Amino acid sequence: MTGPLRGLPLRTRLALLVAAAVAVAVAACATAAWFLVRAQLVASLDDALRDNRVPDRLVVQLVRAGQCRAVPEEQRRAVPNLFDSTVQIVDRNGTSCMVFGQQPLPVASSDVAVARGERPEALHTVTADGTEYRVLTTPLEGTSAAVTAARPLAEVNGALETLALVLGLVAATGVLGAAGAGVLLARAGLRPVDRLTGAVEHVARTEDLAVRIPVEGDDEIARLSRSFNAMTAALATSRDLQQQLIADAGHELRTPLTSLRTNIDLLVRSEETGRSLPPEDRRALLESVRAQITELAALIGDLQELSRPDAAAGGHLEVVGLHETTGRAVERARLRATGITVTCELTPWYVRAEPAALERAVVNLLDNAVKFSPAGGTVEVTLDGGVLRVRDHGPGIPEHELPYVFDRFWRSPSARSLPGSGLGLSIVARTVRRSGGEVVLRPAEGGGTEAVLRLPGAPVPPPDHPL
Repeated sequence: MTGPLRGLPLRTRLALLVAAAVAVAVAACATAAWFLVRAQLVASLDDALRDNRVPDRLVVQLVRAGQCRAVPEEQRRAVPNLFDSTVQIVDRNGTSCMVFGQQPLPVASSDVAVARGERPEALHTVTADGTEYRVLTTPLEGTSAAVTAARPLAEVNGALETLALVLGLVAATGVLGAAGAGVLLARAGLRPVDRLTGAVEHVARTEDLAVRIPVEGDDEIARLSRSFNAMTAALATSRDLQQQLIADAGHELRTPLTSLRTNIDLLVRSEETGRSLPPEDRRALLESVRAQITELAALIGDLQELSRPDAAAGGHLEVVGLHETTGRAVERARLRATGITVTCELTPWYVRAEPAALERAVVNLLDNAVKFSPAGGTVEVTLDGGVLRVRDHGPGIPEHELPYVFDRFWRSPSARSLPGSGLGLSIVARTVRRSGGEVVLRPAEGGGTEAVLRLPGAPVPPPDHPL
């Protein structure tokens, strides 16, 4: 809202708008009523002029006698002239003479037209000596003249003035009442907004995201309250996840850092004391330091990937061949799968995903299968109809641990001694979910674990995809 109302409180603006709307409506109704009543009163006056006109016989006698004078008192009492009408005669030349009344009236062209027989009658309003008259002119039978009867409009104007005063008082009362009702309605209607404002201010002041607003009904305020509750719940969940991520990351970082510090302390002490370590021990110590640094780098990379929101994770989605991505991931896994055989059977399947993130997800599934495969074991990879299966022949995952395998930093108690941060499968789930698919881990028939990844796509690329 712009203009002078911008700086006013919302309640005041609503009350003023209600009062203004009622004022316009009342003014329109009052104006219409005033004009309607005026038309009715003028119509009634016209009917009275027609019904109470002076008998033509008296006026005809005066015209034939060549007289044009006021009717004598004794004749006036014998002839009904209700409301003291002003009566005058108008001839075809526009000359007039007074019969009844004290104030001669101006002759209009319509009156002359009636005297000439050009019009059946004439109704109009004239002003004489500052007084308005309603005039009716009718032809005078048997003569070439017309008779004009007029009555003052004072009786109509007086009633209209009284009506205008009454309508003004009613309108003012209505506007004041509407303003008061607007204040009450604004106060009642904005009470939920006040609660919402108080809750927002409380959250801003205390950062207490457990605040919930009671929701009643299904109107806009209820929708706003539900949206606020959903927002605070989402923020609380996000903050809890953030705190959990920080705590888990700190816990996971502590172990390699402690081991790294211990190994470096041993190397430093050896140099400071001059007692050189045996070459084999020194080589093993350096290899351990290198492995721990590699593990830290991988952990930090995984944390950076998971710390980004879903909307910003990865790059631009594009059409990629899942069979081609899986083939590259298998080659990378074979380089690290010492003593493990990785077989693959792939049929074409094209999906919409971020290429680098999708390949990393498949590599994580393969690394997980290789890590839990026994020496000399086999990892089977198949892709058919958009379903990618990675099956190992390791010890398998207990049934009660399956719901947690995609949680961040979760690792099976039996795998705590193996390398890894517990983030690989979380990244897999995140990437697959962003591409509109799903991934599950389940026990395989005959032992081991099978990872099943499903992505929507097609066996042939779209026409605009470069082959």
